[in-house]
Amino acid sequence: MTRARVPPEVILISGLLIALITTGPRVSMGLFQLPLTAETGWGRDVFGLAIALQNLLWGLGQPFAGAVADRFGAVRVMMLGAAVYALGLVVMAMAPNQGTFHLGAGILIGLGLSGCSFNMVLGAFGKLLPESWRPLAFGAGTAAGSFGQFLYPPVASLLIGEVGWHQTLLIFSVVTLLVMPLAIYLASPKAPAPAGPVPRQQTIGEALGEAFRHPSYVLLVAGFFTCGFQIAFITAHLPAYLRDLGMPSWVGGWSLALIGLANAVGSLLAGYLSGRMPKRWILAFIYAGRAAATVAFLLLPPSPTSALVFSAITGFLWLSTVPPTSGLVMVMFGTRYMAMLYGFAFLSHQVGSFIGVWLGGVLYERSGTYDVVWWLSVALGVASAVIALPIKEHAVVRPAPQPAE
Repeated sequence: MTRARVPPEVILISGLLIALITTGPRVSMGLFQLPLTAETGWGRDVFGLAIALQNLLWGLGQPFAGAVADRFGAVRVMMLGAAVYALGLVVMAMAPNQGTFHLGAGILIGLGLSGCSFNMVLGAFGKLLPESWRPLAFGAGTAAGSFGQFLYPPVASLLIGEVGWHQTLLIFSVVTLLVMPLAIYLASPKAPAPAGPVPRQQTIGEALGEAFRHPSYVLLVAGFFTCGFQIAFITAHLPAYLRDLGMPSWVGGWSLALIGLANAVGSLLAGYLSGRMPKRWILAFIYAGRAAATVAFLLLPPSPTSALVFSAITGFLWLSTVPPTSGLVMVMFGTRYMAMLYGFAFLSHQVGSFIGVWLGGVLYERSGTYDVVWWLSVALGVASAVIALPIKEHAVVRPAPQPAE
């Protein structure tokens, strides 16, 4: 007996809803910074360290969660991740001191995300969907997360004003638990028993060695560091930065929302184009475009209009890196260890996220400005655009598989 295969439409819809639900609270974190620091008296460096830990633990946990999902399926991993994520939101809301706050907002949410975020959804799409569906599905999965970014920040801003930031986090915690029933539809069907000799399968260690000896994979991983640095810094610090410039609080909320809405468009387009043109060109354009948009934003006179225009442009280029990056991993190494190998690329992304968020908070407390981090973001964008161009888009050459003994 084999387990009935779930229709691809159901797999796609379930995965998109999971991506939306798990992205929303994470991208709304910046809206909690000012009410939290005002109530507790903690500095922005305290908040920045918690969100930096969140990003780092998300990245550190991703390869391991991906390896477990590759070996045993994604369902249990995603259910456990959702439970830990929800618990982290509760601990963050109720934290009596900085250590507990870092445990909830940083460690628990980060580890929870490693098990249930859109990265796990993309890995499931790569295994469960027909090959012709995959490029656009990768873009759609990223776009669904982006729609979460469009939907959640205005709701979070409204709820914080009406019921307070503690209660808002508790509401988000309950909604996050919806991931658990949705994950059931991403179960891998049980394969029938093979009729003949089984070829020897590549081990996890062999897959990792192959990947990190591949120069194009190393370049891809290095470039993804910049993506994490830029978007995590903006997510965590843009609302406070705009308030520092004298703009009303609604500008920060709608800036994050506009990033999410524009990213939905950019991610879908990137997914579409990833099946039709060299993926390295798409990555180079995205990184260079982010750098140019940031320079213009910093040099133009600050206003709500300039903030929203910057958010729209940045949003269009936001997570549109994900479809070509995940697509390149699949082209190079196939789907067997895709979740794990993309997880290591994502670890680089999250190390960049940790540094961007943490450095923003530390330098602000020391100098009263975010200027150094903004310009560092520009420099990294230019560097990543350059190193994307030599990436080679073809499968690794492997010896013919031998039958297992």
